Amino acid sequence: MRNGLTILGQAHMPRATVLSVRLLAVVLAAGSTLGQVAQSEPPAEPLKAEDIMVRVAENQRRSEALRSEYVYKQHIHIATHKPNTRMMREENADYDVVPLPGGIEKHLKSLTGRYWKKDKYVEFKGDPAPNMPRADADLIHNLRDYNPAPVTGTNDADLIRYLRTYLLDDKSKDGLARALFPLTYEEQKDYQFKLLGQEVQEGHNVYHLAFSPRDEEQLGLTGEAFIDSAEFQPVRVFTKMSRRLPFLVRTTWFDLPGFGFNIVYQRQDDGVWFPWIFGTEFSVHAGPIFFINRDISISVENSGFEHKHVEGGDARKE
Repeated sequence: MRNGLTILGQAHMPRATVLSVRLLAVVLAAGSTLGQVAQSEPPAEPLKAEDIMVRVAENQRRSEALRSEYVYKQHIHIATHKPNTRMMREENADYDVVPLPGGIEKHLKSLTGRYWKKDKYVEFKGDPAPNMPRADADLIHNLRDYNPAPVTGTNDADLIRYLRTYLLDDKSKDGLARALFPLTYEEQKDYQFKLLGQEVQEGHNVYHLAFSPRDEEQLGLTGEAFIDSAEFQPVRVFTKMSRRLPFLVRTTWFDLPGFGFNIVYQRQDDGVWFPWIFGTEFSVHAGPIFFINRDISISVENSGFEHKHVEGGDARKE
């Protein structure tokens, strides 16, 4: 009788209405089934900061190997200022960078700049650059060109040469010292990480993390990192010193107010991530032995990446 009523009811309904009713019944049934399936699956547990950084470290290991197959161009701008007065010297240097089995080799292509002398700026071009003013010339030269720090020294250049070995390092495939950013397994051992959330940075969905030395008494770097949530590669990292230098060091040797770095990474078409832009501004106060008081700004830009086949230490275009 029930079936008879149903059929009789449908007989008096327009055909389109009957089809709509049947379609609605199918959708409701499917929705009920999907709801049951969704309820039966436990929600994915969000990643912890440590899990994210483990993946970053593994990708950094791979990236280090892949970067050895690239040649690229590097532009470096360095300027020194007397605090609250004038710029004393600036240089713009352009390099061709070629990978080697143990690091990179940089070929200077152009060098221009200017320095302050007798109430005016004197421009120069080419290498060797004029060594004026002496302290600023030594300082800039040793910041932009890697050279192992001397065991002993008697002037400001020796001090800056030591600092420079931690900035632009030709032992790494990207020309930046690894110790500046705690991304590899070895560097991460000394740091603790905290996940601050997720957001968008440089057009990428990223994990936003903070990091600091595990040992609060250790003098190191603290800062934040933005990690691509799909590829677990750094998009941007910035740092500063975790605390001031010890009082005795500041008063008898040197101080580095504002010492820290900012670096932005860029993804290449084949998936390799490279440091793209690097910048820092800090002060150097050295005395009473060296008598240096300078504000320093450094900017580095890598560009013109080309994939090469490296054989026997020579980079050859594919």
